[in-house]
Amino acid sequence: MEEKVVSACPLNCWDACSFHVTIENQTVKRVEGNHDHPITKGKICGRGRLLAERTNSSQRILHPLKKINGEWVQIEWEQALDEIAMRMGEVKSKYGPTAVMHSHDYSNNGLLKSLDQRFFNCFGGLTEVVGSLCWGAGIAAQTWDFGNSYSHAPDDIENSKQIVVWGRNAAHTNMHLFTRLQKMKKKGIPITVIDPMFHTTAKLADRYVAVRPGMDGWLALGIVKVILEKGWQDTYFIENFTHGFKDLEKLAASIKLEEIEVKTDVSRETIVQLAHTYRSGPTSTFLGLGMQRYKNGGNTIRLIDALAAVSGNIGIPGGGCSYGNLAVGQSFNKQELTLPHKRREVRHFTRMFQAEEILRNKELPVEVLFITRSNPLTQVPDSNRVRQAFESVPTIVVVDQYMTDSAEIADYVLPCTTVFEEEDIYYASMYHHYINYGKKLVPPKGEAKSDLEIWSMLAERLGFGEEFHYTAEEFMEMGLSSLNKHGITLEKLKQEKFLELPVESVPWSDRKFQTPSGKYEFTSLSALQEGFTDGRIKLAFPEESAENEPELVKKYPYQLLTIHPLRSNHSQSHHLISNMQTVVVQVSDVIAKNKGILSGDEVEIFNQRGSLKGEVKIIKNGHPNVINVDEGQWHKFGGSVNVLTPSSESDIGQGSTFYDCKVDIQKLNGSLSRVT
Repeated sequence: MEEKVVSACPLNCWDACSFHVTIENQTVKRVEGNHDHPITKGKICGRGRLLAERTNSSQRILHPLKKINGEWVQIEWEQALDEIAMRMGEVKSKYGPTAVMHSHDYSNNGLLKSLDQRFFNCFGGLTEVVGSLCWGAGIAAQTWDFGNSYSHAPDDIENSKQIVVWGRNAAHTNMHLFTRLQKMKKKGIPITVIDPMFHTTAKLADRYVAVRPGMDGWLALGIVKVILEKGWQDTYFIENFTHGFKDLEKLAASIKLEEIEVKTDVSRETIVQLAHTYRSGPTSTFLGLGMQRYKNGGNTIRLIDALAAVSGNIGIPGGGCSYGNLAVGQSFNKQELTLPHKRREVRHFTRMFQAEEILRNKELPVEVLFITRSNPLTQVPDSNRVRQAFESVPTIVVVDQYMTDSAEIADYVLPCTTVFEEEDIYYASMYHHYINYGKKLVPPKGEAKSDLEIWSMLAERLGFGEEFHYTAEEFMEMGLSSLNKHGITLEKLKQEKFLELPVESVPWSDRKFQTPSGKYEFTSLSALQEGFTDGRIKLAFPEESAENEPELVKKYPYQLLTIHPLRSNHSQSHHLISNMQTVVVQVSDVIAKNKGILSGDEVEIFNQRGSLKGEVKIIKNGHPNVINVDEGQWHKFGGSVNVLTPSSESDIGQGSTFYDCKVDIQKLNGSLSRVT
């Protein structure tokens, strides 16, 4: 008999959806949306629906595996854990705990996933990766500007008189925002989309602006310049609640609007229209993640933040510059869960430079590498370099459900459970501020174990098992303990299935910012505290640009973007969807015409880091210099686009530069090799 149960999506996504999951004979049959959820309202994407297939697939790893003489051999959990723990103990005795590295990301969320930090802190420390491949520079930028990265509640869009969606294809990545945009358009609220790619959200817009890739910050400064010249700025806000405005004024005065037109490929008329949009508020700005993935990415976000501040759209209903919503994750008692005081030693590698750091550090080498909740051989930039570095590590342990690119190079693979085979609390620090409860719905396939079980069993062998002598329920209660005063308890969450966190719907409405000055900071004092020599906003070009690298751009003239695929959360679903197992190279119609390329042609794109072959799809109406290959493709299905992307770091740290990437393209004529 079928049973329909409320659950939740664990995927690292804007929407954090609530599910109705149909169970029959201890098997997940269907995943559908829960119409009772106040934000997601019964609508879910294909990625969420595919979690049923992800749980049931015959491709899953069901038993611990060890590589012996290059071949995978099934072993018992006891043997795998004994050998891994023994190896960790030996390495710690010889080199200290930082010879053990944990390479991870956030492909699957859940409150209990943070127990990996508890494990390594109790181990005494580790080499950990910091920063973010996804959104790090933007988070750092908003932290400098506001003191934190907060977003307006989804319902607050109803108070907007103008809406700007800047660099975010909500139709693909934030479907519940897209639904709200559709409703606002029907109400007659003007929508502007600024993006190099003409996508589904752009089709909805009243105005589409095809900005030159990497030059969004320049466009924002151009709009600020017009606002200041016309006297449209919010003088009261600037004079009473901001720091460093004179520095922004000087920056705007230092460049002519004519130069901004040329550099951004946006006309003066459009820039003036955008200035009027910000003047005619409340104007809400919804930022995407792609435009901060350049060398100048942090300052790009800072310039757009500054535009919202100058125009008086901060701290008001219907306004805001919504990027992250860190208040959600900050609501939990992570200290009690992770026990940071137990850590004795730590070494930091940035996610972007982890390969270089492994290869460089010979005196204190990485001897054991744990990979969890990620597939770095596909997802980390300059993936040829990543493979070289990881294969140099003597012992690699991967915790996963499938034999990913990263799992294939491991020495041990430990099978873990899916969302429906474990219990947890789910949320996202990106869009809305509701938490969802998901109980264990079906027994684990094969011998798969939860991350909590794996860390607990290893902890027993390494001498700190008492720190894991808690049930999943007890750990969840620890995490929620900081919310009990607001009436949020595990018992209530289990009963109601989702709860609203006590997060401000309109951040900064009291004009009290979390910066050192207590004000909005055009010139950041936090930057100085972090060791930067100057906290002023900078106007800079992407690293791989004609202005910075003219000879490189002559050789590789086209801009490569690597946007998120519609049907897969990064690399998680390609092996489950047959028509995703081909590299598709999206080429602007202008490039296609100049190169004599037609849809369906096989082409090769290449630069100084590598090359990739794929099938052409021609795109229209976007910026004429753009090529896109969706990120996430597995090597066995044609290869990751990250063989081409740089492993550099953004201007203010913490972020990747995936999009700061120039390539050339050529049509293949049956030889399947590039003419040099």
